[in-house]
Amino acid sequence: MSPRERDLDVVVFGATGFVGRLVADYLAEHAPASLRIGLGGRSLERLEAVRRTLGERARDWPLIVADGADDDALAELAGRTRVVATTVGPYLRYGLPLAKACAAAGTHYADLTGEVLFVRASIDAVDESARASGARIVHACGFDSIPSDLGVLLLHQAAAADGAGELTDTTLVAVMKGGFSGGTIDSMRAQVEAVQSEKSLRRIVVDPYALSPDRDDEPDLGDERDRVAVFESDLLGGWVGPFVMASFNTRIVRRSNALQGWAYGRSFRYRELAGYGRGTRARVTANAVTGVLGGVLAGMQKPRMRGLVDRLLPSPGEGPSAEKRAAGFFRMRVRSTTTSGVDYVATVAAQGDPGYAATAVMLGESALALAEGSGLPEAAGVLTPATGIGDALVQRLRVAGLTLSVEREGE
Repeated sequence: MSPRERDLDVVVFGATGFVGRLVADYLAEHAPASLRIGLGGRSLERLEAVRRTLGERARDWPLIVADGADDDALAELAGRTRVVATTVGPYLRYGLPLAKACAAAGTHYADLTGEVLFVRASIDAVDESARASGARIVHACGFDSIPSDLGVLLLHQAAAADGAGELTDTTLVAVMKGGFSGGTIDSMRAQVEAVQSEKSLRRIVVDPYALSPDRDDEPDLGDERDRVAVFESDLLGGWVGPFVMASFNTRIVRRSNALQGWAYGRSFRYRELAGYGRGTRARVTANAVTGVLGGVLAGMQKPRMRGLVDRLLPSPGEGPSAEKRAAGFFRMRVRSTTTSGVDYVATVAAQGDPGYAATAVMLGESALALAEGSGLPEAAGVLTPATGIGDALVQRLRVAGLTLSVEREGE
C-alpha cells in the first residue's frame, strides 16, 4: 500500500509492555479523534487486555499480532500504517527487523533506544533504503535523547537568529528524580554483552562520533571522552558528575549536527553532566551516586557479579506506581558560548518520572507529529529527533506541558 492507502495512521508496537501501555494510554487521551490507531504485539490476549483499559475511545482500535523476529508479519504491519512507535527492546536484540520493514515500506518509525550499537547498526542497514522510500527512521524519541537533542537545537536557532555565530563549548547539566526502567537496564546489559562477545564493538561504543554519517569528515577537537569524575563548577551550579546517559545522548546530538551540515559549528564541543547543587551534602551525594553507577556498570561486565546486579535492579516490564511516576521530574539546562562570545542557556524540563511519564509523552507526541506531517524538516533516512521532527516536536511538547525555552545570558 502507498502511505495514502493505509488503513492506520499510528501503530504502538510493544503495547503490552509497561512503557508501551503508557504510550497507548497517552494516545487514547490526547490523539485527535480522527487518527486511526492500532496496537501491536506478540499476544492477542494481552493486546485485548490492554485495549480494555484504554476506555471507550480505544474500543475499536485494531490489534496486530506480530513477533519482532517474524519478517513477514513485520512487513505486513509496516505496510498497514503510516507511523510505527515501538517500545520493544533491547533494540540491539529485537529492533532491527522492524526498522528494516519500515524503511522498505516507506513507513515512519520512532523508538526509545538508548543503544549506540543499535543506532549504528540501523544506520548501516537501513539508511539507504529509508532515503529511497522517504521513511523517517527516528531513533531516541524518549528521555534518551529528546531533551538533549532539542535543547541544543534551540540554542542553535537562537544564536542563528541573533547573528551571534556558531556554537562552541556546550554543556548540559541534568537534575532529575525518577527510577531507571527495567527496559533501560536490559538495554545497558545487552550492549555490555555484545561488546564482550565481539571486542571490536568497543571501538564504536567509546567513539564520540560513532553515529556520524561521515566519520572521516568530523573535526578533531581533542579529548571528547565522557566525564567520569566529580568536580565543582560555579558556572554549572555547583557539584557535577558523570551523567548515565551521556555516552548515548552526546552521540545523537553530534549526529544531528553532522546531518545538518555541521550547522551548530565545526568547533561544537558537547558534553553532559549530572548536577547535584552546592555544599558538602551535594558533594557527598555526587560521589555516592557516581560510585553506585560505576559499580553497576562494573558488575554487568563481570559474569560472577552479574547475577547479584540483576537481583538488585528492576526487570524488563517493571515500573513504578502512578503516584511515583507523577512525583518524578527532570530539569536540564544546556549552556553554550558562540564564536562571537555570546552565552545562551536552554532549559528543557517536565514534571513526571523521566523514564516513564515524560517518556510516554515524548514518544506519543513524536508519533503524532510524524503522522500529522506538517512542519517537519525535509529529511528521510536514519534520523534524530532534531533532524527528523524538529520544530514540530518542540511545539507539540510545549502544548503537552513541557518547558522548552532559551535565553541569552546578560539580558
